[in-house]
Amino acid sequence: MILVTGSSGLAGREVASRLAGRAPVRLAFRDPAQGGEGATDAERVRFDFGDPSTFEAALRGVGRVFLLRPPRLARPRRDFGPFVAAMRRAGVGQVVFLSVRGAARNPLLPHHGIERLLEASGLTWTHLRPNDFMQNFATVHRADIRDRDEIWAPAGRGRTSFVDVRDVAGAAARTLTEPGHERRAYTLTGGEAFGLAEVAVLLSEALGRPVAYRNPGIPAFLRHNRAAGRPLALGLVMTGVYTAARLGLAAEVTPDLARLLGRPPTALRSFIGDCEAVWRR
Repeated sequence: MILVTGSSGLAGREVASRLAGRAPVRLAFRDPAQGGEGATDAERVRFDFGDPSTFEAALRGVGRVFLLRPPRLARPRRDFGPFVAAMRRAGVGQVVFLSVRGAARNPLLPHHGIERLLEASGLTWTHLRPNDFMQNFATVHRADIRDRDEIWAPAGRGRTSFVDVRDVAGAAARTLTEPGHERRAYTLTGGEAFGLAEVAVLLSEALGRPVAYRNPGIPAFLRHNRAAGRPLALGLVMTGVYTAARLGLAAEVTPDLARLLGRPPTALRSFIGDCEAVWRR
């Protein structure tokens, strides 16, 4: 049995979808009745990192866990320590953690602390460290692209090897169902790095109308996000993501994803073609 945490989110849903038919799956939700989409034949269970009373039922009979950090939880030992201890008691054989690019070197990231916590726990771990998701253009940036023909981000001329979350989910499914990934970390990137001006060109070609890249300063970017109704916390996270790109820290292209998938990663142009309808007015 594989327990998938974060089942109500994009990455969790995609992982569950790719595990369907390959292994018994249990989907963890804070409220299973409001869980939304997921593997249709998967068991659903109530689970909350902040409520240890939900751990036993969620972990019963579980051999492997896909661990995803909810954005609201930022203190690794306090927020995840009890669940890590529960996984040890339950005899979990492997934990595949969805981390982020650069987590090994950046102690300011909560993911860094969670990686260290897992490595010191005695559990068998696998870290997946994806670069920024292509899906951000279809979610966080959707309204700006659709309604204003603009990408707003303080990334300067920095380049990013954007990765498709569907590919990341495929890699997670492989590491959860095949041997040979124990105590290994993979940096998952797309096959090519792009500046946001180049992304705007690809969007312009796909949509048949000009899309521009706006490169605001950080205060203007945060004001723009506030005007769009986004939480300040999200704006600060996005600022950190695009600052890393501006500093040249997001452009690395690695072979890890292609090796796990047995094929090249999804190209950004293909992703834009798949999602074109979300930016149509």
